[in-house]
Amino acid sequence: MLNTFLKGEKGTRLRFMGMLLSAILVLLSVFTLTQKGLNFGLDFTGGYLTEFTTSQSVELKELQSFIAKNHNGEFELTAQGNSHFQLREAPSASTTSTTANSPDWQSAVTQNDDINAQVLSSAYIGSQVGDELFDQGCLAMFAAMIAVMIYLAVRFEWRLALGSVVALVHDLILVLGLFSLLQIEFNLTVLASLLAIIGYSLNDSIIVGDRVRELLRVQSNNVLSPATIINNAIKSTLTRTLITSGTTLATVASVWLLAGAPLQGFAIALFTGIVVGTFSSICIAATLPELLGLSAKNYEVKVDAHTQTLLDMP
Repeated sequence: MLNTFLKGEKGTRLRFMGMLLSAILVLLSVFTLTQKGLNFGLDFTGGYLTEFTTSQSVELKELQSFIAKNHNGEFELTAQGNSHFQLREAPSASTTSTTANSPDWQSAVTQNDDINAQVLSSAYIGSQVGDELFDQGCLAMFAAMIAVMIYLAVRFEWRLALGSVVALVHDLILVLGLFSLLQIEFNLTVLASLLAIIGYSLNDSIIVGDRVRELLRVQSNNVLSPATIINNAIKSTLTRTLITSGTTLATVASVWLLAGAPLQGFAIALFTGIVVGTFSSICIAATLPELLGLSAKNYEVKVDAHTQTLLDMP
């Protein structure tokens, strides 16, 4: 059925509709990022991190409501288990010590007989350290993008290379837009997942781009149109792409559901990146070069009879 969808004009229409949808999603993501920004975690902003356990199982919403009555500022409470919790607080402008930002809530939860909490650790993360980590992370991502661009410039004709770069930027923007829209915490593990997405998205685009290039070289006599050649290239790599993406998504979904809150942001980012990366490798990396005038003439080479026989082999 998928092969039927990719044959002829119908496959071309689907690719162009997908690229239009991608453009809309990118604009929405950019708008969301400019309006809401990212919800940076303590790794970048600095603040107080307190971990504690309760003597019995307590509902997260009930515990959050109880702490709010005894807390003077904003905080974020997450459950690490049935009786293990983690509370994050923004640094107070008037507080210079490394004690908790609002110690009243600690006294309340430890002295309450129904909760009977025990504080395991309480630490302060300086904002200067967070700034350095953010700068180094962005530098690593910038270096990765530069390396990718150099690699694509050497490997592909400029139209295919540009399509892969645009698909890569598209994937990163959509992931960041999702985190901004849902205000999911953006920490170091999420930043690491963006670097992984760069590699995964590039791999998908290269697989499709390589097949397009091979078919363009074979069809140097212009028997088939560029749109048909691109459809055939996608059709021939679709099974491999779906199997690779499916198995990877299953692994990432397991991390998302079973690894707990510390790795949830990492799993969400990687899961989203794989989905949009597979989508963009078809609707952007393979379609944008067609709009830019990619044709078999760009890959005209003289091929002897022996080489032609090898190329025609399945």
